[in-house]
Amino acid sequence: MSLKHFLERIEPQFEKGGKYEKWYALYEAVATVLYTPGYVTKNGTHVRDSIDLKRIMIFVWLALFPALFFGMYNIGHQAALALAQGFGTPDTWQVAIFSALGGELTADSGWGSKMFYGAVWFLPIYAVTFVVGGFWEVLFASVRKHEVNEGFFVSSILFALILPATIPLWQVALGITFGVVVAKEVFGGTGRNFLNPALAGRAFLFFAYPAQISGDAVWTVADGYSGATWLSKAASG
Repeated sequence: MSLKHFLERIEPQFEKGGKYEKWYALYEAVATVLYTPGYVTKNGTHVRDSIDLKRIMIFVWLALFPALFFGMYNIGHQAALALAQGFGTPDTWQVAIFSALGGELTADSGWGSKMFYGAVWFLPIYAVTFVVGGFWEVLFASVRKHEVNEGFFVSSILFALILPATIPLWQVALGITFGVVVAKEVFGGTGRNFLNPALAGRAFLFFAYPAQISGDAVWTVADGYSGATWLSKAASG
């Protein structure tokens, strides 16, 4: 029996009147991620295509992967630059896991070690974002008796990408909770919210815990430059 046939066989158990009716939102979320749903648009459409909204959001999610991979590499690269200047690695559980898994980072480490080091910092942030935010999505979908919105795929990865690597995980959970619950679901969910959940969650953390999300303690300092703008230079010849 294929996975698709298995999902189709147990689907009546999750529909109205079924034994697991209250878990329909969770079942629907898993089933429609794996396979395109059988229902189609009944009203007039602007574009006729076999792709559904969930597939579109998954493509957007995948399109963010280059930024994700570069971000992980950059974490390791900045750490290697710090080691080259005489700084040591921080005494954190992320570094302990990195060492326990056989990782080693030096000033001369290659891209593989840098990527691995960055992944140890980033992946827990994304995991907490996805689990906590997904919990709220499923909860609200179950209470309102509708499907889980596919937009959270994009919101989750955007939120994780705009946070500093050193942010405490409990703050990650608070931020995505604010973004999903207050900035999105309170207003009725997707299509009714006027705030971006990812940016609203980050704004909440910025004002609630500025020490962990702003300043040169968490972001790489860039050298300043003072002088005439390029437009002024062009105007003066």
